[in-house]
Amino acid sequence: MLAHQKRIRPHVFISVAHCLLGLLCGMSSVSTCAADPADAIQFNRDIRPILAANCLECHGFDARTRKADLRLDTPEGARQEHDGRAAVRAGQPESSELISRIESVDPDLQMPPPETGKTLTAQQKLLLRRWIQEGAGWQKHWSFETPVQSPLPNVSQPDWVRQPFDTFILHRLEQAGLQPQPEADRSTLIRRVSFILTGLPPTVAELDRYLADQSPDAYEQMVERCLQSPRYGEEQARHWLDVARYADTHGLHLDNEREMWAWRDWVISAFNQNLPFDQFTTWQLAGDLLPNPTLEQKVATGFNRCNVTTSEGGAINEEWLYRYAVDRTSTTMQTWMGLTAGCAVCHDHKYDPITSRDFYSMYAFFYSAADPGMDGNISRTQPFLKVATPDKQNLIDAALARLKAADAALEQSLDAAEAAGMLTDEPADPQAERSISDLILDDVLPPGSRTRNTSRNDPVWVRTARSGDQTDARSLELAYGAGYDLTIDLTLIPVPVPAAGTLSVDIRIDPHHPPRNVRVQYDDGRSHRFVWTDVEDTAGGKREGRLPSPGVWHTLDIPLAKSGSAEGSRIKSLVLSQDGGRVFVDSVRISGQLPAGRDPRASFTAWWQMSKGTNPDGISPELQKLLNAGPSETADAAQVKLLKQFWRRVVQRSSDSPVTALRQAQWQAHVHHVALLDEVPGTFMFTDLPNPRDAFVMERGQYDKPGAKVEPGVPAEFPPLRSDSGAVLQDRRANRLDLARWFTAAENPLTARVTVNRIWQQVFGTGLVRTSDDFGTRGDPPSHP
Repeated sequence: MLAHQKRIRPHVFISVAHCLLGLLCGMSSVSTCAADPADAIQFNRDIRPILAANCLECHGFDARTRKADLRLDTPEGARQEHDGRAAVRAGQPESSELISRIESVDPDLQMPPPETGKTLTAQQKLLLRRWIQEGAGWQKHWSFETPVQSPLPNVSQPDWVRQPFDTFILHRLEQAGLQPQPEADRSTLIRRVSFILTGLPPTVAELDRYLADQSPDAYEQMVERCLQSPRYGEEQARHWLDVARYADTHGLHLDNEREMWAWRDWVISAFNQNLPFDQFTTWQLAGDLLPNPTLEQKVATGFNRCNVTTSEGGAINEEWLYRYAVDRTSTTMQTWMGLTAGCAVCHDHKYDPITSRDFYSMYAFFYSAADPGMDGNISRTQPFLKVATPDKQNLIDAALARLKAADAALEQSLDAAEAAGMLTDEPADPQAERSISDLILDDVLPPGSRTRNTSRNDPVWVRTARSGDQTDARSLELAYGAGYDLTIDLTLIPVPVPAAGTLSVDIRIDPHHPPRNVRVQYDDGRSHRFVWTDVEDTAGGKREGRLPSPGVWHTLDIPLAKSGSAEGSRIKSLVLSQDGGRVFVDSVRISGQLPAGRDPRASFTAWWQMSKGTNPDGISPELQKLLNAGPSETADAAQVKLLKQFWRRVVQRSSDSPVTALRQAQWQAHVHHVALLDEVPGTFMFTDLPNPRDAFVMERGQYDKPGAKVEPGVPAEFPPLRSDSGAVLQDRRANRLDLARWFTAAENPLTARVTVNRIWQQVFGTGLVRTSDDFGTRGDPPSHP
């Protein structure tokens, strides 16, 4: 069923069992049942497990470790003549070297060699002899065969059978001389179904409803109610997230958080929406490659960003790019093929038909990933996709339109004011002392500032629920583990120390998580640290007072002169810190007296002079170069004019501008737009570099030992990649979309089997194939039929 319908979710619970057994059991030809002496020997059932466990490590698929040039994993290899002898001669056990060696008591001839610690039982030796006597028939490994429908077995109690699936169960019970258990009572049934489908027990109301329902399809309706529950998707996604190796942290080194929960929520939604399985597969492996991919399809690609990553000092970028691609290849093949492909990283697989070249051909699909080798120990490692809800996106679009309109109005008014000679770039009296009170930080970070913090992530802003003079739209949150430092480098708008200056910081302490201390530090060529704490230990700073009372806003005032700061010195950076709690910072401002001619927000020349050699951010590269060079009479006049226009729009105090109202409106529009963008969560997505990296077979699995070059491809043992037309793909480089379609193609023998078996395991505790992640020759054969 899965191969044709490709549904994640069956429409009714009982149909899970149908599709599972019909696909996996009815389409296989091997069982774990011991061979009856009267039965004909079956290679997959009776012989392959013996060879795989005892012989193929030395006489199997891996040519580099194969001994005596003997293969026992293929009929051609087993029957090949070696100096007039063959391991297997069909119908002639006495002339077969295999029988001679396994029955030998000479340790120099005996197989398996005594030093391996492996021995064959008398029953296994008898099976091998009978197999050769009966013609040494061979079968392709059962899971590599294209699924075909098996006939239903005959049973003695056909009235017990409600669905075709039941026939196989009853047949096995009858073979073992057992009788079916009686049907469970309704209370037990709903409990089983509810736990399996939703992960939760039924509520009392749900139980009462089912017990009271006397309709013929009461069971099916109860199941359908579970399928319609939002909890259904959560429970099913839980199992898929394990397969995908999902986590909320990077997994190595500092193990910082990673923002990927939007992908997790997409998986939940996919199950709840009953997304067809072929789409579920394609979107996760190649959603970004679909024509005009939707946001949802891009989010789905997070499957292959779930691997562990690092940014540890000393880590080698090229090595980790290689490791990530190996991880993604192994995980993808195990997820959709149920094969231990990682065994072929260093050498050809010893048991399954996967060469190293096969593995690295699959690896080539993932080696050109655009994510970096070093994750930066941050929560938003690129490529990172913002995931706005439709309502939020509408608000963002409206805010952007408002900002563009405000920008246009401001530009037009400034141009008109310049034409009318109304603009003043220098104060009338440069020596005049002016009172200033400038916000350094309020609702957004200062223009052109650079930040770094303890978490390494973006600064966290929260909407404040209070209103008043000391609270605005949002505040900075200082909270992370045992302590948190936020450093803000003030690069674009210089902050000189004024006479009688005061640095003021508005804070509120979380009453549920009070810190041990709050610290404010600034650097004007020397570091000045101020601490508010109830203990004597000030961590090397000056104790300014006790820790403010929690739950209310306080203003922390720092007199700059008393701290030793010279008038006119430039404050280059601020550090806002707390230790062990949670603190909110609403605003930072500076006040005092400044000569107008030395005030960078009143004098264009002062700003240009103070910015010399500072490499400020927040300005175009061309103007940054000019600003960084400092004032010069030889500077290009047109560029200087542009620099003045920038100063008027961004740096000059709006109160000094002839278009004060428009400056303020533009700033408010900017703040509103930035705040909305900051609120949009995101997730890691997978995409490729514009130009793919060359991929090679890496000798012995070493990242720096490239061997033969490979192109993206699939293992040679399996059906080939095909184009949209169905023809074998030959005329272009294959991509992940081709790979996704290959996994879900009807001729692929593994995807449906592996996926359905995983669901069976989820429902019944053990898969029909017990080794749900290994459908290869060393995995268990299916238990039925």
